[in-house]
Amino acid sequence: MTPVEDLLRLVLEEGSSDLHISAGAPPSIRLDGQIVKLNLPAWSAADAEEGARSIAKDQHIKKLYEDGGVDFALTFRDDARFRVSLFLQKGSIGIVARLIPKRILSMEEIGLPAAMHELIHIPRGLVLVTGPTGSGKSTSLASMINVINERSRLHVVTIEDPIEYYHEHKQGIVNQREVGVDVPTFSEALKRVLRQDPDVILVGEMRDLETMEAAITAAETGHLVFSTLHTTGAARTVDRIIDAFPTTQQEQVRIQLASNLKAVLSQLLIPRADNPGRVATFELMINTPSISALIRENKTFRIGNDIHTGSKFGMVSLESHMVDLHHRGLISQADVLARAQDTVVAQQLLRMREPQAAA
Repeated sequence: MTPVEDLLRLVLEEGSSDLHISAGAPPSIRLDGQIVKLNLPAWSAADAEEGARSIAKDQHIKKLYEDGGVDFALTFRDDARFRVSLFLQKGSIGIVARLIPKRILSMEEIGLPAAMHELIHIPRGLVLVTGPTGSGKSTSLASMINVINERSRLHVVTIEDPIEYYHEHKQGIVNQREVGVDVPTFSEALKRVLRQDPDVILVGEMRDLETMEAAITAAETGHLVFSTLHTTGAARTVDRIIDAFPTTQQEQVRIQLASNLKAVLSQLLIPRADNPGRVATFELMINTPSISALIRENKTFRIGNDIHTGSKFGMVSLESHMVDLHHRGLISQADVLARAQDTVVAQQLLRMREPQAAA
């Protein structure tokens, strides 16, 4: 059995994003979005348990067997950090370790839409960053918080599980609370945070109804709140939040979101067509009076039309951004059509750009 420490070192050397260990298979890494099995013997259930115990603390192992899973951050040789997820599967332990980049990328390096530079400096409201697991949500949020920290004299409180990027105090003060270490739950942290004189609150994930309710209330009471959801697209994100509430509360939640939701940034990572690696593509919805009315009137299915025609407000549609990346030679046409929320719109945009490409 290859020690987990050696496998983590390989992740660093190969420039991969994740290490996967599962009983009955050789260790694997994720490279440029694809799982690559290493040329090593398959691990047994006993190997997986030994590997887990080599990187986890006793309390992590205890929680693993009590709850079926546990997440924690791991500092590796003082120069790298991993977000580790231990979980039970078919009675044995599975391990996924995701590399947390040491350097916080700038918003320009990530390619975030230009309007985000203004949105991170609004005084209050809810800004959501959404996308599937591994789409770079934490990286984008860390970049935004870093800009606020560098340029504003504000108090930022983050609530994370686990803490991924460490922020030093700069112009502002950044206090980072880890769920399970500094506070028991997201909802408990949000109950306490309003007594801590925050200007900006980052909620790592809106996992449950109580956390959603507290985050919306914090935005409503004069704070800038950032959070994430595992959804794709602004309309689906709004629907997901509203549907999480009992039917008797949904009308009130629509009114709250119509007033306090300022933006939804959805993102995906797509394999590059020009070089190894992946590139981020985005959809940005900004809450205009028209979109606010659609949310309030339960017509979220029309939000996509407003995004497609809302470039004058700084909005970006996923299809237009992907087509732009394609015509810059960064992603393939096949990926544009496969990842588009509206394939018909994507095809239309591709055809519109064909004469320019030929010219």
